[in-house]
Amino acid sequence: MSYLAAAALQAAVFAALTAHPDLVGVPVLDAVPPGGGTGTFVLIGPEEAKDASDKTGAGAEHRLEISVLSDASGFLAAKAAAVAVCAAMEGLALPAGVGRLVAAEFVRAVARRLEDGAVRRIDLRFRVRVEF
Repeated sequence: MSYLAAAALQAAVFAALTAHPDLVGVPVLDAVPPGGGTGTFVLIGPEEAKDASDKTGAGAEHRLEISVLSDASGFLAAKAAAVAVCAAMEGLALPAGVGRLVAAEFVRAVARRLEDGAVRRIDLRFRVRVEF
């Protein structure tokens, strides 16, 4: 039962990110573009799910990673997009009939330089709890 909402959750995350006004014009992808991509983009990344059922019913906890990558100079563009990702995740909702989203919580962020400083990457980790 722990992976029932996985596809719907990814679709909900994509919908929330693409609908957020501060991410207009920022591509939201689930795979790195060929050649590594250019500009600033959001990458829906790895996910871990575990059973979170209890006496009251079935449930799952999903640990999602959403990354922001940018070749803009400095961290400002990447951080602005990361802030928007966090704001979009606060309004996350699952489609009707999939389950009930109990919580979508920010866990941590790691910002770093890649490719000798040419690319900035911020990995954001979220914990999402779903009940069925």
